[in-house]
Amino acid sequence: MELLPLILLAAVIVFVFKSLAVVPQQNAYIVERLGRYHGTLAPGLNIIVPFIDRIAYKHSLKEVPLDVPSQVCITRDNTQLKVDGILYFQVTDAQRASYGTSNFIIAITQLSQTTLRSVIGKMELDKTFEERDEINQTVVAALDEAAVNWGVKVLRYEIKDLVPPQDILHAMQAQITAEREKRARIAQSEGLKMEQINLANGSREAAIQKSQGEMQATINNSEGDKQAAINKALGEAEALRLVADATADAIKRVASSIHTEGGLEAVNLKVAEQYVAAFGKLAKENNTIILPANVADVSSLVASAMSVVKQTQR
Repeated sequence: MELLPLILLAAVIVFVFKSLAVVPQQNAYIVERLGRYHGTLAPGLNIIVPFIDRIAYKHSLKEVPLDVPSQVCITRDNTQLKVDGILYFQVTDAQRASYGTSNFIIAITQLSQTTLRSVIGKMELDKTFEERDEINQTVVAALDEAAVNWGVKVLRYEIKDLVPPQDILHAMQAQITAEREKRARIAQSEGLKMEQINLANGSREAAIQKSQGEMQATINNSEGDKQAAINKALGEAEALRLVADATADAIKRVASSIHTEGGLEAVNLKVAEQYVAAFGKLAKENNTIILPANVADVSSLVASAMSVVKQTQR
């Protein structure tokens, strides 16, 4: 009789512990009552009926990264390609995640692999490296459509590695090396071309500047010659004018002197002197002398010259 209270107390304690369920944050527990779905326990303290209710499934509502195993895919140009990736998903409906499929993780893993093989099979090898974003988006779209019934939301899929066979890798490396060498040669030839163009342009500009300088120098020289000729002509004209003025002035003075006392006698003397000097000069410079008939009659010659002078005075 003394053990009965202890047994009852132990049963009560066990019943109380069995009736309490603590659910952590970002988790959801599925409760079944007598084998049927009864409810989903929210985070916090929950009360259930012991031995009648049981927690059948426990789900984390956090974003879960899932490593998708690597697989060999065949590209459109019949090249084997080893591909592996990582999948990010989140349980959004705990009830569907529990009863929509026997194992939603295996389901989304297998679906991601089959979808990836299908997408890779539609592309050539070179495109698979260029269109990784498109591949990721296609896999996510296919998984997200199917995973609705599994209570799972596929957030994104990322390809980690694309590994072609070794011979393809060597061929690709050789192609890349050849392409880089080609670009280097093109860049070098473009540089040489620009250098030749610049040198030609420089030579042309130098020739143009030289010709312009020579033309300007010729123009300057011609302008200088022109100005020199003008100055020379002006000087000669001025000299002729001065000589003419001096001659005119001398004639005027001679004419005025004739009217003065003794002017005619001075003219007679001057004419006679020039007459004698002229014949003396002819005797020195020439072997043949031409003499007038009346060379001895100097007075008559002077008289003739003076008659001319007198007629000009009238």
